Amino acid sequence: MTTVPGAWRRAVAGAGLLAPDGTIAQTIFAEMSALAARTGAINLGQGFPDTDGPAEVLDAARAAIASGVNQYPPGRGFADLRVAVAEHQQRFYGLTVDPETEVLVTAGATEALASVLLGLVDGPDDEVVVFEPYYDSYAACVALAGATLRTVPLVWPSFQPDLDALRAAVTDSTRLILVNNPHNPTGAVFSTEVLTEIVRLAHQHDAVIVTDEVYEHLTFDVPHVPVATLPGAAERTLTISSAGKTFNTTGWKVGWVSGPADLVDAVLAVKQFLTYSGSAPFQPAIATGLRLGDDFYASIRTAMQSQRDILVAGLQAAGFEVSVPQGSYFTVADAAPLGFDDATVFCRELPHLAGVVAVPVTAFTTEANRSQYASLVRFAACKKPEVISEAATRLATLAPR
Repeated sequence: MTTVPGAWRRAVAGAGLLAPDGTIAQTIFAEMSALAARTGAINLGQGFPDTDGPAEVLDAARAAIASGVNQYPPGRGFADLRVAVAEHQQRFYGLTVDPETEVLVTAGATEALASVLLGLVDGPDDEVVVFEPYYDSYAACVALAGATLRTVPLVWPSFQPDLDALRAAVTDSTRLILVNNPHNPTGAVFSTEVLTEIVRLAHQHDAVIVTDEVYEHLTFDVPHVPVATLPGAAERTLTISSAGKTFNTTGWKVGWVSGPADLVDAVLAVKQFLTYSGSAPFQPAIATGLRLGDDFYASIRTAMQSQRDILVAGLQAAGFEVSVPQGSYFTVADAAPLGFDDATVFCRELPHLAGVVAVPVTAFTTEANRSQYASLVRFAACKKPEVISEAATRLATLAPR
């Protein structure tokens, strides 16, 4: 493929996967998962659950298939799912969303993000501000859209941004401010001060705020505050979420975008030429899930917090310095106290040292800022408690004696 022209080069280069010889490097996730398979190590590298979602949701999908819900849904998504999304936003956050014009169902949050970026930026003069480290598809999609990426580093160990750095990054060239909260890969939940400043800067520079809130129901000891709930934000905010992380259905790829009708229409204009529509029998199932009782939402938060606590304790016992996450699946630890200044080297050795797989945080950074995160490692706690406990026991063997 090295001689094939096209925009793919920008996308791969944006994700940091274009090798100096022009070939495509495999992602660190593929490399680490293959290493886990070869060594039999516990894979805490990739962020997908190892348990199924609630029975009501699974049963609703089976019922939809059996009743013939197997053809194209409408381009905007089935009406009942759009209504369920609107109900969810009102129920949990007091946001009023019109399901007819202000909600769009997508093939997961990833397609939502791609459609937003392809639809709302228009070349290198448009800048997209993201917080670094960042979910790897952000940089790839910004590059594919031909826009310019601007990053705001998150500061270890709290992983809150420096507000002066944020102010410097957002300018009149900023088209979008992309906010992932709760944050992958760090597990940070941004403070209200940070979110309020984002809204102020968006108004000052006439930027659109795009929020990736797929971990919205997985925060610990702090509430999730959607940017769209802040004063002056709703009019310029597109909120993205999905079913995968809430209902343990990452393979179903059901996501959604909500926000002002004119912005949603612009996203739809691109999305209709990507998948048009999909996940027919899963859409009514996710509508069922969104209407589950408060006890369900409390239970998934409690369960993930317990798994986080087991993982954090194991990492601390092993001698890591740990950033205790306030949300998401992920915990970041510093391997430097164990004598490793290069997290990539450490992660390649970890399966042999302790029978556990993780990923280096540098997989989520630009080359320019990689040194700030050189020794940091991301672990995923979205596994069964007994699996996390076994991983913690194995990691404890790394402790200096």
